[in-house]
Amino acid sequence: MSTQVVSFHYTLKDKSGKVLESSEGAAPVVYLEGAGQIIPGLESELTGLKKGDKKTVNVKAKDGYGEHDSSLIMTMDKSELPSKNIKVGQQFRGEAHDGHHQVFVVTAVTDKEVTLDGNHPLAGQDLTFEVQLVERREATKEELAHGHAHGPDGHHHH
Repeated sequence: MSTQVVSFHYTLKDKSGKVLESSEGAAPVVYLEGAGQIIPGLESELTGLKKGDKKTVNVKAKDGYGEHDSSLIMTMDKSELPSKNIKVGQQFRGEAHDGHHQVFVVTAVTDKEVTLDGNHPLAGQDLTFEVQLVERREATKEELAHGHAHGPDGHHHH
């Protein structure tokens, strides 16, 4: 089977129906099938959709951004962080215990300590995506070699 480049618009809602994100008014999301660029629970449901198709996809937490992992929450001394004016919601890039780099969000600040959470903000949540397929096409040799889709004007590495 050939590898496809798929583009789609989406509206993401939490289980209460509140809109969390949407691509409306922006460029569609573009991904290379099988390259792990979008969450698995969504990608599996987009397989086989054709241009113009609409679908509501319910994704369980484990197939989305994963279950909430308490081992990714840590408290550290303020002096260990590069910034002195630390506020809740601030983000730091760090290394998780598995050696991968990830973003940690400040969830609490005291006089001496800071609590950081390395979970994705949507971890542990069941999600609903309303999607509309915009385009499906064959991946180019260059896209397959690079492991990701390229935009309409070619591709520029950052």
